[in-house]
Amino acid sequence: MNEAAGSGPERKTKRQLQEVAIFNDVAKALTSSLNLDSILQTIMDKMAEFFRPDTWSLLMVDEQKDELYFAIAVGDAAETLKTVRLKVGEGIAGWVARHGESLIVPDVYNDPRFAKRIDEMTKWKTRSIICVPLQSKHRVLGVIQLINCAMESFGEQEMFFLHALCDYAAIAIDNARAVEKIQELTITDDCTGLYNARHLYKTLEAEVYRSARFGYEFSVIVLDLDHFKNVNDTYGHLVGSKLLQEIGFKIKSQLRLIDYAFRYGGDEFVILLPQTDKHSALVVAKRIQEMMRKTVFLAEDGLNLNVRCSMGLATYPEDAKSSHEIIRQADEMMYMVKNSSRDNIAVAQQGMLK
Repeated sequence: MNEAAGSGPERKTKRQLQEVAIFNDVAKALTSSLNLDSILQTIMDKMAEFFRPDTWSLLMVDEQKDELYFAIAVGDAAETLKTVRLKVGEGIAGWVARHGESLIVPDVYNDPRFAKRIDEMTKWKTRSIICVPLQSKHRVLGVIQLINCAMESFGEQEMFFLHALCDYAAIAIDNARAVEKIQELTITDDCTGLYNARHLYKTLEAEVYRSARFGYEFSVIVLDLDHFKNVNDTYGHLVGSKLLQEIGFKIKSQLRLIDYAFRYGGDEFVILLPQTDKHSALVVAKRIQEMMRKTVFLAEDGLNLNVRCSMGLATYPEDAKSSHEIIRQADEMMYMVKNSSRDNIAVAQQGMLK
């Protein structure tokens, strides 16, 4: 009798020590890494260790599509769940995402909110769900759901602990997004929205390495606007900045998703075309030249400006074998055009187009 009476407090103390150990591990993960996936994985692993569900998952909110997708899923159904999406509001997880409130459902088949289609797809048998939102600044970032936990041992203390872990997960997501924004700011030109010169050499180094390893070619176009100084002198720097922004957008619209556009400085742009030989790069350069000739810029502001450009083109490894050398080659070609007719293209080892 005494032994049985003593086992309750002992169990409770053991549980509390386990909670402290988990908090300690999660705090360590948060402070030692900026890698969101590894932090969330740590949090989810610790949750599973404590609550022992049959399976569990983390669903993230895709705000643009108003949907939930499975960012982390564990168990036999994990592979199938990678492609599954729920509308915000659909199923128990969708309801939690919409309302920002936790739900404990001991028997899902007595709850009209349960989405049976997920079980049908995964061949899984859900009996109970504990679902908690991850919230930051009154926004739901995601939902954690634990499937088929031992409901008889799930009380207020367990719910408090689960909420605390979810708060940690929300902090991790918020921190990662903040870091992403800062990184974006450091590699993006704030006038045009294109990548900046700092990011150019980093990207070029990676492209040289990749192309050398797999035997690819890639091409670089250096583009300089003709008589851009006249725009600044006539209309002022604000109009000049707006023109650069519009030209940056138009250049990007001529490129593939795998291509890069950079503002190199002033009115100079660099275009990186991965896996592109000289002939194909010239097609792109001519397309940009044609776009510049046909476009009336700042029409909405009533200025109707016509702008031309001088372009130089070089290809790796034919013309250069390092990032700095290929930029130098393309730059030299651009200056060849700049110092003669302008509004033309010069190609390394070939000279100016007729």
